[in-house]
Amino acid sequence: MEIITDFKEMQQRCLALRGEGQRISFVPTMGYLHEGHLSLLREGRRRGDVLVLSIFVNPTQFGQGEDFDSYPRDLTRDAQMARQAGVDLIFAPEASRMYPSGHATYVDVESLTEVLCGADRPGHFRGVTTVVCKLFNIVQPHIALFGRKDFQQLAVIRRMTADLNLPVEVAGMPIVRESDGMAMSSRNTYLSSSERRQALALIDAIRQASAAARGGERDAAAIIRAVRDRIEKEPDAVIDYVQIRHGDSLEEVGSLDEHSVLLLAVRIGTTRLIDNHYLLKEV
Repeated sequence: MEIITDFKEMQQRCLALRGEGQRISFVPTMGYLHEGHLSLLREGRRRGDVLVLSIFVNPTQFGQGEDFDSYPRDLTRDAQMARQAGVDLIFAPEASRMYPSGHATYVDVESLTEVLCGADRPGHFRGVTTVVCKLFNIVQPHIALFGRKDFQQLAVIRRMTADLNLPVEVAGMPIVRESDGMAMSSRNTYLSSSERRQALALIDAIRQASAAARGGERDAAAIIRAVRDRIEKEPDAVIDYVQIRHGDSLEEVGSLDEHSVLLLAVRIGTTRLIDNHYLLKEV
């Protein structure tokens, strides 16, 4: 396994690999790897000849007052985990090289980015799409794997890839959860023991909503009310949003069908957690 920090070297290496007929699988991350990332790497190992991991805490997707400076970083730890997962190349650039002085070009996906997390975090998805587009151009992957926990991000990246005719297959992979059901996230490390217990309200509410839907409830508003009531029982929980939307268009729905996704963003103390679940479809 090699760690490459220079984008020109990385791009030349990947172009050479493609020229040799090697299929490149790519998993872009901000590092501080957990089992969710490792599941993507294992699938990427299965789907390609060369497995590339990027580790880059992208400053352009963090807003003012967000946790860019405190976001957990440990390249040595991540490299050990990546090696065990079968990674061939790690791309770990410096921000000053990804966004040099005079950088003035951004990728902006409209509509899909204006709701949900986009409404609460203006500019966030412009940062995500810009860095992912840059990474696609540098790594030249045949397939890129993303977790479905970041549901809106996956939808936005798919739209960008289609609209810009990028020759990359974007694969969405299942949410990986802790044994108690909590969705894995690097930000879970911010939670105190009390906050960690309260955070289970998200998966508890999801399970209750899923049971109601499978029991015949089709009124989205009724399910949203029940979810909010469950989460609001926790003293440190502040809801950013609880919404049910179409899994492809992200449009709000009034009556549930197989495309309906429950999407949550909740702050437990100072930690913002997201989760989602198709209410009537196994994915």
